[in-house]
Amino acid sequence: MKKTAAALCAAIVLIAGLWVLNELSAQTVLRIYDYETKEIYVEVPAKEGDKLFFGWIHSWEKIPWHEYYHIDANGDLILDMIAYPAFGAGIPENKGTEVWIDDDGMIYMNNIGQVFHEFTWINSHFATRDIALNDVVIATGETLPEHTRVNLVVTKRRFFDGKGTGK
Repeated sequence: MKKTAAALCAAIVLIAGLWVLNELSAQTVLRIYDYETKEIYVEVPAKEGDKLFFGWIHSWEKIPWHEYYHIDANGDLILDMIAYPAFGAGIPENKGTEVWIDDDGMIYMNNIGQVFHEFTWINSHFATRDIALNDVVIATGETLPEHTRVNLVVTKRRFFDGKGTGK
């Protein structure tokens, strides 16, 4: 009976220790992965306050569209600002609280505050342009698989679940 109790206590201590190791090893990362297979294409360290830039070409108007986000304390992506050179089909005219046009004719809409838990899109070598974290390009449409459904998420990577995709 004492051996069984000792083995049970040792197992509990081992499991608790492994759980603590797993939690203490957690690192926040920005991850781009295949929606279906979960294959990770990009994974970089990320933290609250980091800035994400997502540049793409609008599918109908064929104009560049720039989106500027920051990462909040929950790991969500907060849309701060969008910019594009002209209005057209599917382009909002009333986002944010501040609007201006720069010297190059780009229209900026600032102070949007829209929350995204993750992005999902069908990648295009043409339409997806630069994806940058803190002004460092981490992916482009050409570096991700063509016509593949991909996700971008800020998540925790832990010791034992290194390739998990959820938050």
